[in-house]
Parts: sequence; structure tokens; C-alpha cells
Amino acid sequence: MRPFLVYTASRLGLFAVTLGVLYLIGLHDVFWLLVTSFVISGIASYVLLSKQRDAVSEQISKGRRG
Repeated sequence: MRPFLVYTASRLGLFAVTLGVLYLIGLHDVFWLLVTSFVISGIASYVLLSKQRDAVSEQISKGRRG
């Protein structure tokens, strides 16, 4: 369960940081702020969180085997 929690917390943290940075640089429309933050954090997490994603995948595959 721990790898899943680490990955989820990392994704949420990355989203929050992206949201804050975009707000600070002047994106104040709530809809576009959320959409842009979601897209940027998703791309960033694909690159930055590969180890955590692999750990979650391994945990899931072990659970299915045994």
C-alpha cells in the first residue's frame, strides 16, 4: 500500500505546485488554471515519477499473483 500512497501524494503535490506557479505568473481564470495545471502536472509526473509508478505497478502485479 505504501508505494501507492507515495505516488498519489507525489502527483497531488506536483499538481499543487503547478497550480501555485501558474497562479503566481498570472493565470487567474479558475477553469484554465485547473485545466493547464492538470495537463502540465500530468506530463511532468510521467517524466519525474517513473520510479514511483514502477513501484506501484510491481505492487499490483505481486497482488494479482499471490
